[in-house]
Amino acid sequence: MTNAPDFSLDDELAATDEWDEESSGYADADDRASHRRYDDVDPEETTGEQDLAERYALRRVAGLRTELEDITEVEYRQLRLERVVLVGVWTDGSVEEAENSMAELALLAETAGSEVLEAIYQRRQKPDPATYVGRGKVDGIKEIVDASGADTVILDGELAPSQLRNLEDRLKVKAVDRTALILDIFAQHAKSKEGQAQVELAQLQYMKQRLRGWGGNLSRQAGGRVGADGGGIGGRGPGETKIETDRRRINDKIAKLRRELKAMAGTRETKRAERRRHQVPSVAIAGYTNAGKSSLLNRLTDAGVLVEDALFATLDPTTRRTTTVDGRVYTMSDTVGFVRHLPHQLVEAFRSTLEEVADSDLILHVVDGSHPDPEGQIAAVREVFAEIGADKVPELIVVNKADAADPMVLARLRQREPHSVVVSAKTGEGIEEALRLVESELPRPGVEFSALLPYERGDLIDRLHRTGEIDSMEHTAEGTLVAGRAHEDLAGELAAYAV
Repeated sequence: MTNAPDFSLDDELAATDEWDEESSGYADADDRASHRRYDDVDPEETTGEQDLAERYALRRVAGLRTELEDITEVEYRQLRLERVVLVGVWTDGSVEEAENSMAELALLAETAGSEVLEAIYQRRQKPDPATYVGRGKVDGIKEIVDASGADTVILDGELAPSQLRNLEDRLKVKAVDRTALILDIFAQHAKSKEGQAQVELAQLQYMKQRLRGWGGNLSRQAGGRVGADGGGIGGRGPGETKIETDRRRINDKIAKLRRELKAMAGTRETKRAERRRHQVPSVAIAGYTNAGKSSLLNRLTDAGVLVEDALFATLDPTTRRTTTVDGRVYTMSDTVGFVRHLPHQLVEAFRSTLEEVADSDLILHVVDGSHPDPEGQIAAVREVFAEIGADKVPELIVVNKADAADPMVLARLRQREPHSVVVSAKTGEGIEEALRLVESELPRPGVEFSALLPYERGDLIDRLHRTGEIDSMEHTAEGTLVAGRAHEDLAGELAAYAV
């Protein structure tokens, strides 16, 4: 994982996209992608297959030795696997809920590329304000860390900077909270310029409050010779401490990222406005992470996007145009997955992307029917819906993975959520029924018309097929006699030919 609580930003914030001699590769992900050899790409692969191959090309390897003579060049290019111990505090709910939360934390850690050695949790009324877990439990965790050889402890919650610092001082290994873990996964999986900027913004907002250094080196003032201590031109002066310099540079970087994202959000809004202008309905596929949203999009539209059995495999939304049985055009968008206690920084950073959900005409809320707690997933996703203003959008529950789910659980979900459909994106079961429900839920044109259109106005017939509903059509000597329903703007143009 990449998010350590101790760092200096001297190199990180000044990084460029230039060739990195030390890693023998381009430092920026887009540079690497643009410099791939053409003969490495199979022309018959879908975009998703190519993305998956590229993601698997850089995998952490367990038990990798650091001595150069003991490893091959291929192993040298891999990332070292961190060995972690998971720690949780159970404050309310049932034992089963606590165990499900720890199981999800383990999946998050494995997705980030870690090897989970041990997982423990403690029953408390509230987390300890100093060390998150009780003092006696800290000693027990240290014994486990020493015995297992772990180098990181991951805690199932968002901890205050003082709690992380106290734990590290006691455990003598890196302590990472759930928020930092999720941010690390996002940083690994972000591919587009917008996605990378959103993740970097969330990371900087998180790290700004957690700046610290071993031995108090961040508290040292630059002294009289600023240039000799790395402050250089642009530092406030000899009285500014290292932590003040880093915090100021973080604020500058955050402001720059906000400006870039605002420009990108304008492009996204232009596309949405164009769809609204042409009266094109939109459907957003949303839900818990790893519920099968991308698989469902591929099954419904042949999108060919990346599919991986991992948490947060999709960060960059994909939109595809498709048509109903009667020829109406609408869009279907895959979105980033949600999770319990999704970090607030991520919701804020990804707000422009999540607006795709809030501005849609219908939400396909995908639920993993094989998960131990699907009701908990539904509740967690609806919390995010409320936060982004999407709780008023019509919602269709799509219970996925029917091929692996318990029939009793499926029956319970259908009873709890009457407006739902059970499908399997893997086998195709229930897909036709889901499509029928989606088409019936799409907004329908509200203005009835009957018109005799001259044959030279074939453009109006084409628009009727794409955005309207045609009840009857007859070709006569004078033109095409057509009746049905259309949106207001198109109905206004048809009024000149009304009969």
